[in-house]
Amino acid sequence: MAVADHARPDLVAHAHATRASFEDVATELRELLGAKLVAYLGRVGETRAVHQWAEGERMPSDEVQLRLRFALRVALPIAAADSPAIAQAWFQGLNPQLDDRSPARLLRDGDLDEVGPAIVAAERAFLIGG
Repeated sequence: MAVADHARPDLVAHAHATRASFEDVATELRELLGAKLVAYLGRVGETRAVHQWAEGERMPSDEVQLRLRFALRVALPIAAADSPAIAQAWFQGLNPQLDDRSPARLLRDGDLDEVGPAIVAAERAFLIGG
């Protein structure tokens, strides 16, 4: 039996992003962050690919799927606490917790094992007002 820990919204978001079909991940990210930012995170040059992912017509590489699941994990608590527009701005903005680099760029270009913990720490700091 699964137990939701509402004191830690990132745990709920992690479980959701992990269990959801990739089509649902792409759809939710598109709604939260916009197709253009999702395309950037997914390393594709056009938003058409994002729409095809959401419709199940096309699948990105396993690595891209992991990155986008991670992005959903981070975006959900921010959007729930504030709004999708704030989540989008947070991903694109220069973040002092990340040495004034944007989470989107780190997530797109970095090794997920290396940048992931820093992005999660920056998300948590943002959520608690840090």
